[in-house]
Amino acid sequence: MQLHISPSLRHVTFSPGKGVRESIKVKLWPRLVSYRMVFYVLLLTTFLLRFVFVLTAMDTIDGETECSSLGCIGKKFGPQLLGRRSESTVLDEIYRVLEDDHIQEVAGDQEVPKTLEEFVSEMKTYKSDIKIFASRLKSMITLMEQKTRAAKIQEYLYRHVASSSIPKQLHCLALRLAHEHSVNVAARRPLPDPERVPSLVDPSYHHFVLASDNVLAASAVAASLVANARRPERVVLHVITDRKTHAPMHAWFALHPLAPAVVEVRPLHRFDWLAKGRVPVLEAMEKDEKVRARFRGGSSAIIADGTDEKPVVVAAKLQALSPKYNSVMNHIRINLPELFPSLGKVVFLDDDIVIQADLSRLWDIDLHGKVNGAVETCRGGDKLVMTKRLKNYLNFSHPLISENFDPDECAWAYGMNVFDLEAWRRTNISQTYHHWLHKNLESELSLWQLGTLPPGLIAFHGNVHVIDPYWHMLGLGYQENTSVSDARRAAVVHFNGRAKPWLDIAFPQLKPLWAKYVNFSDKFIKTCNIRAS
Repeated sequence: MQLHISPSLRHVTFSPGKGVRESIKVKLWPRLVSYRMVFYVLLLTTFLLRFVFVLTAMDTIDGETECSSLGCIGKKFGPQLLGRRSESTVLDEIYRVLEDDHIQEVAGDQEVPKTLEEFVSEMKTYKSDIKIFASRLKSMITLMEQKTRAAKIQEYLYRHVASSSIPKQLHCLALRLAHEHSVNVAARRPLPDPERVPSLVDPSYHHFVLASDNVLAASAVAASLVANARRPERVVLHVITDRKTHAPMHAWFALHPLAPAVVEVRPLHRFDWLAKGRVPVLEAMEKDEKVRARFRGGSSAIIADGTDEKPVVVAAKLQALSPKYNSVMNHIRINLPELFPSLGKVVFLDDDIVIQADLSRLWDIDLHGKVNGAVETCRGGDKLVMTKRLKNYLNFSHPLISENFDPDECAWAYGMNVFDLEAWRRTNISQTYHHWLHKNLESELSLWQLGTLPPGLIAFHGNVHVIDPYWHMLGLGYQENTSVSDARRAAVVHFNGRAKPWLDIAFPQLKPLWAKYVNFSDKFIKTCNIRAS
């Protein structure tokens, strides 16, 4: 059999074999379709197949999450051509409902789901209604936010009460030591011994200043300082306290000597410059107490008045009730040049720190003419603690602040500071501090958050030399996620925040860093039921 195709591609002829004349002619299509048209169709089909291949390859290279090439056209418009709703349209609808405050709940007569299981079970009834899904999701999130806010405010309230009240164990310790001071001559022995008195004004020694009205806290700081000093005989610790705490503080250090280190305990009223008359800090404190009178009514009144405020705002108001913010012990560091006129350099310590390394090397740091050697708090891995700038402490909505300072300037830490007193005496830092205290009082405490760090940031502005973060690790009193291993590598750890290590609200994994320097077998500690945990 032979097959013959005509040149026009319109006929096919079948012949049975050689010598046979009969044949069969088959008509393939009408004359209207030419072979040129078939050629063009084949050519176009080939081009389209290659185009689709290229687009598919480009889409694969872009990846599933990106849509930068023409290969995404099918993904974008295909579902619409087929009558289906695309993924982006669904998300747009959800976003529209979540962002629009005027959209009322479609299923508003139903109780808001309180758990994920309840929400999923309810949504199975409305599988095809995306508006109901978004509306109920918004209601559930809003309810959770309200409950979280209320719980956070209650947490701040409980922590305020726990941190502001004097635990009965600490009150017991102070009373027993005061009694010991009155009946035991050993508890009244001079501090330091007479032959060591000259070292108190000898600038060749390493002088540390600790201001505290908490005997237990001060004892832990002193013990950690001496225990980690390579040359404790060169250490001089000046403990400054108030009149009511002087007797128990003196009794503790008289009965628990830290020889060969030198320790003195002096009450504020024995400093000549303070006894001669009024000083700006005391005057500012009196005015401060009058301004704080608007918070009368206690913490319950603040909670009631702050129903629409953020938890952090309520927490700031609660802090106004803390006694430490109206205590001269909280401001005393600004008068160090007057307190120690014969000394050239001191290291000031807060009573909520623990020293874990020898601090004598701090005297080798060149402050380059600056007054204050401090650790910056805007650079570090801890995003909660080491991200503090001036805008975190000062109120830049007030013109007095915004006109004089840069909100993005890095802040620094109080708690462990190297002070060059000779350089300090050549400045007007103390006067600047008192000036801004008065400005804040005139502004009804609106220039900054409560505490002594904000006015310190202002007073020492331009006079701070940044030291290595190794010397001072902060946040152990409010950052529960602090790594214990990292804390152990720091020279000084600071329990700044409400969760002080001597309180029941202390973080249990961090408290041992402090407890190791407390002798819980001591008779005064045991009698007052002070325990490590």
